[in-house]
Amino acid sequence: MRIQPEICINEVMETAIATAYRAGLEILKVYDTPFDVEQKEDTSPLTLADRNAHEEIAAGLSQTQIPILSEEGRKIPFAERKEWTRFWMVDPLDGTKEFVKRNGEFTVNIALIENGISVAGVIYVPVTGVMYFGIPEKGAFKISKFNNQGAGLEKWIASAKKLPSSNQSRVYTVVGSRSHKSLETADFMDELSAEHGEINIVSMGSSLKICLVAEGVADIYPRFAPTMEWDTAAGHAIAKGAGKEIYDHSTGKPMVYNKENLLNNWFIVK
Repeated sequence: MRIQPEICINEVMETAIATAYRAGLEILKVYDTPFDVEQKEDTSPLTLADRNAHEEIAAGLSQTQIPILSEEGRKIPFAERKEWTRFWMVDPLDGTKEFVKRNGEFTVNIALIENGISVAGVIYVPVTGVMYFGIPEKGAFKISKFNNQGAGLEKWIASAKKLPSSNQSRVYTVVGSRSHKSLETADFMDELSAEHGEINIVSMGSSLKICLVAEGVADIYPRFAPTMEWDTAAGHAIAKGAGKEIYDHSTGKPMVYNKENLLNNWFIVK
């Protein structure tokens, strides 16, 4: 395994946060105009916004000299990436279906993976300007209206809310996918209802579902339907920073990344 040099986590995450913001600006340029939708090989939609955001992220993260594995650059052979002890896991536009529906529930996801573990992550919501990020030994944070001008990591942290920020007493809340539902998920929610009595079900698109658990707005997010590693990696780091975890449903252990098959197993965030 190739050993990579030590990094300053604060410096590289400052770069990642700023890069996610710029990628979001590129996405909005397309979102605010009529746009064409193509089909990826897996039949999910691809837009100009995906490609432009990917290019912006690749350029921004290149200065860190850390390899990048992006949804839009997924064909890097496992024989090559298995040698990476550290890399960026990127989804330039998570929630493309929500983008196409124009409901605003899509994000830019950037995660730093070390030895198969998501250690730090950024999720940016271009339409609302909300920025989530999680950094080791600092925690997880939310900035409601992110402004990239004239700031830096310490100022961003000072202006952010530390997660979880919601501790209010409420009905047990389950968050689910707006565009991807399964019978297994419905059965699991019935089990939760039997255990907790009344439950509140909140629908949401993209990695924002993980963020709701990290914030404390929801108690659990079960996902018994297909996802890819780049769909969860950034949210995983944010959830961990907020004292939560993403568990592989088949093993009961925390999710790991950079598998030969980049398809996730079913999982539960809580």
